[in-house]
Amino acid sequence: MQENKFNQNTRALDIGTGTGLLALMLAQQFQGSIDAIEIDDNAFIQAMENSKASPWSNRVFVHHTPLSDWTETGYDLIISNPPFFEQDLQSPDQQRNLALHDTGLSLADLWEEVQRRLHQDGQFAVLLPYHRLYDCLQHAKKHHFFLNEQVLVHQTEKHAPFRVMLLFGREQTETLCNSIIIKKEGYYSVEFVTLLKDYYLYL
Repeated sequence: MQENKFNQNTRALDIGTGTGLLALMLAQQFQGSIDAIEIDDNAFIQAMENSKASPWSNRVFVHHTPLSDWTETGYDLIISNPPFFEQDLQSPDQQRNLALHDTGLSLADLWEEVQRRLHQDGQFAVLLPYHRLYDCLQHAKKHHFFLNEQVLVHQTEKHAPFRVMLLFGREQTETLCNSIIIKKEGYYSVEFVTLLKDYYLYL
């Protein structure tokens, strides 16, 4: 992704933090504060425990609340790995539905919240299944955001992309387009290891 432009004054928001993994990864990239919000009870507890056990517990603040009840605005960066399966077949397990589907927060709702909460010069980063790329770009256009960077994620060289990482801002720039392949010839690729080596001990 683009070169880190954030510092100790940066305010970031992780929408739907889950167990807090992305928030903790983000905390390693700058010295600012991160609000991580999560609606699911069990995920919130795990995120709290993960934050407290980390070296960044003084900057990663986990909140048990729906996004609609969160009042803070003016963030420099918003990140989200939202529910994956909008309009797909749902599980009979309601808790799993809430975590994996957008019955709690649709992509349209997410963009409305980003529009309202992001600082004018801020950026929005989102990780999505590849099949939701077009819908996300349409929502971005509706809210007058521009795609600054796109990274397609492939399982192997033989597979089509299955995930996409997107970075948006209100300023139009030349869009950086890249791709990353997770495994080559049965081993993690150099690009994948380089991307994640700061976060995982055994890559």
